[in-house]
Amino acid sequence: MDISLVIPLFNEEESLSPLYEWITKVMTANGFSYEILFIDDGSADGSWSVISSLNKSNPEIVKGIRFRRNYGKSAALYCGFQAAQGDVVITMDADLQDSPDEIPELYRMIKEDGYDLVSGWKQKRYDNALTKNLPSKLFNATARRVTGIQLHDMNCGLKAYRKEVVKNIEVFSEMHRYIPYLAKNAGFNKIGEKVVQHRKREFGSSKFGLNRFVNGYLDLMTLWFLNKFGKQPMHFFGLVGSLMFFIGLVAVVVVAGMKLYALSKGVPAMLIGVNPYFHIAILMMILGCMLFLAGFLGELIIRNSTSRNDYLIGERLG
Repeated sequence: MDISLVIPLFNEEESLSPLYEWITKVMTANGFSYEILFIDDGSADGSWSVISSLNKSNPEIVKGIRFRRNYGKSAALYCGFQAAQGDVVITMDADLQDSPDEIPELYRMIKEDGYDLVSGWKQKRYDNALTKNLPSKLFNATARRVTGIQLHDMNCGLKAYRKEVVKNIEVFSEMHRYIPYLAKNAGFNKIGEKVVQHRKREFGSSKFGLNRFVNGYLDLMTLWFLNKFGKQPMHFFGLVGSLMFFIGLVAVVVVAGMKLYALSKGVPAMLIGVNPYFHIAILMMILGCMLFLAGFLGELIIRNSTSRNDYLIGERLG
């Protein structure tokens, strides 16, 4: 099979039939063998009824997965990736803002140009400039800085992947925003970008609010930390803990030394027990011990994990 289309959706019943017809037209014109995987993320409208109707009319092409409740886009993509069978997997949103006319070129870039992943770039957008465009630019600038991946629109829903990519990454929580970074961390380094058309929403309303930028920043920091120290937590916690303990120990010695020096000179001095610097030093020593212990426990957990070396092998012959 040439292409698997993975389409997560939430309350998009009006757009599903037009999207299906548009996809069918493009695929037929280009002679692709394909499947369409609609992932219904707990819709409360008639989305599943539309998907069921499309499946009955063309069961070999249209397939569906329905969640019992709304779990989020990452969960939908994860299930879609697990079920996908095509050599190239293409994701797009179900709201008709992504154009299926982009599919042939995305497919060509994967198969002929040899990209592992191609991300869409909605260079010209029709969203609200203040509430979406400006925060999106700041978000993507931060993502480029942290990940080292020079994409203008990392969170674009229209992406194409080699099959091996989606089978070797795990999309969880709200990490769908950083799939290129997940792919890079899994060893898939040939990541490209294509300018794609952005269309105005025809039906319904956006399912994402401003809170996605706050959550996106926190998720980015999580991914960065896991990539840097996920396999060696002692390298972070042990180092920071040791530094804090050492600084606290030096501070205690200095406070005690100052007290002894004052006594030797017969000068009145503050009791060590009421000196605020002494308590701050002790707190640093305690926190240092706790961080060191956290790193040690992290190492024990990782070393006893049965999947600790699953990421090592990319391909095998014989």
